[in-house]
Amino acid sequence: MEDLAGSETLRVLLIVNSFASSVTARSMVVINKAFSADHDVELVETSRRGHATRLALGAANEGYDVVVVMGGDGTLNEAANGLIGTDTALATLPGGSTNVFARQIGLPNDPIEATSVLLDALAAESIRPVGLGSVDGRCFLFHTGLGFDAAVVEQVERRASLKRYAGHPLFVYAGFATWLRHYDHSRPRMAVRLGDGQIVDDAYMTIVLNTSPYTYLGNRGLDLTPEATLDNGLSVVVIRTMDFAKTLALVGSGIGSGRHLRSSRHALVAHDLDRIEIIGHGDFPYQVDGDFLGYTGSLTFEHRPDSLHLVVPV
Repeated sequence: MEDLAGSETLRVLLIVNSFASSVTARSMVVINKAFSADHDVELVETSRRGHATRLALGAANEGYDVVVVMGGDGTLNEAANGLIGTDTALATLPGGSTNVFARQIGLPNDPIEATSVLLDALAAESIRPVGLGSVDGRCFLFHTGLGFDAAVVEQVERRASLKRYAGHPLFVYAGFATWLRHYDHSRPRMAVRLGDGQIVDDAYMTIVLNTSPYTYLGNRGLDLTPEATLDNGLSVVVIRTMDFAKTLALVGSGIGSGRHLRSSRHALVAHDLDRIEIIGHGDFPYQVDGDFLGYTGSLTFEHRPDSLHLVVPV
């Protein structure tokens, strides 16, 4: 980001999803005022799915230096897809119920505290290129879930009005409800082909990660693949069983060292991949950065290094 070197006042577009779980009218005013003290700021609110992508792309075309997103991970993903390959940097403020990516890069989970950290980062010109994952042309910041993981997100989105109030308990409830009533776990759902030609044809659930943790349970990160970072290729976790106890043990091991997951014959974990192909045994659900996108019969993943400029804490 050579254009920012030596800059004192930046052009900043602040994109706000006012429907996100943690966004309030007061926080919008306080944060806008804080950024405006040092920078030229315009605040815009999203109004529909995909709106943040168009707003971010427009900001890049108009020469804005930074796009700051206050919303959930889905809104952040949309904005990132609008900034890929441009000179405009992306910054995030936690505004959703989980805020996975903001917490992954070290921001406080309180949006006003995070604002102070971002302003310090901009003052220090702490902006660096990072790699993203791409699935059938759509990029993701932290992960894409296929199979059971995505079916849980689908159930959460059907109860979207509760996310502001329930948050993590809603995900727990959706997980059990999906297991009992909303997902066919009687048979494998997909085959996974890695770049070296290795094939796993009995996958029940697959998670492709661009960074870690995979998600947060309260304040605790769930580290399925600590090796996944913004500087490496993609990581993949393939779950080859839907036995309740075995699956819970595999995923739950991420709260600790994750050793059980990486050594189990019921799972495959691989790292630093440039390409992954998924072929469904019929259609399967998938979600991208926590945003449910529907059902498909196949997906192709690629790693796109240094494709986005990101504001990171000092």
